[in-house]
Amino acid sequence: MTKIAISGVCGHMGRMLASCIADRADCEVCCGIDLNTETEYKFPVYDSIAKMQEKPDVIIDYSHPSCLSSLLEYAKSTGTPVVLATTGYSEAQLQQIREASQQAALFSSFNMSIGIQLLLALSKKAAAVLGNQFDIEIIEKHHNQKIDAPSGTAIMIANAIIGETDPQKHVVYDRHSVRKKREMTEIGMHSIRGGTIVGEHEVLFAGPDECISIKHSASSKRVFAEGSVNAALFLIGKAPMLYDMTHLLAEA
Repeated sequence: MTKIAISGVCGHMGRMLASCIADRADCEVCCGIDLNTETEYKFPVYDSIAKMQEKPDVIIDYSHPSCLSSLLEYAKSTGTPVVLATTGYSEAQLQQIREASQQAALFSSFNMSIGIQLLLALSKKAAAVLGNQFDIEIIEKHHNQKIDAPSGTAIMIANAIIGETDPQKHVVYDRHSVRKKREMTEIGMHSIRGGTIVGEHEVLFAGPDECISIKHSASSKRVFAEGSVNAALFLIGKAPMLYDMTHLLAEA
């Protein structure tokens, strides 16, 4: 039985993750980490990872970018694998993750959904075939409580597409202040925030007289929680390295 600690256990995703794990027979939550320690959970919850008394086999993090340093220090000092499912990291923090992965097994992905991984693969293929003749736009939609924009998933999609284009394209986030025609090397990025939208990502390839749209829509955050648990189980016994969904899917 794999013992999992959840960082950010009292947040929406933390609660979803705890519920998800409770329905499984191959793992269990041994403890949680959250500033709010007064909960109905049957497992202990600590307000910092330094106070954690249990020794989890793996940690899943759905907290906040500000918690990254303490998580990485714990991972490096104990050798505990960590699934980093939080979004909104700065470039400096991403570098921290890359450096820490030399000492601990880390799993990082902007999106834990297998469906998103398929969208990513299809978008890369389409970009390689259509990139120089079709305009590319990325539209992402999320609920009105999401803080970061564009979403980490949208950035991941854009970076994947850029890697398939020659000449290399670049992302344009804001067009309202510039009055000029669209350049062929642009990838337009658009963020919509409203209501309770769980998450929608669309890649639009607009060409002469035809359009191709590749879209993924999540109706529940449970798909992300399930993906995170699968990532956690995948990390057990893995050597120090930075893993992502492509590594998990390769072993599926």
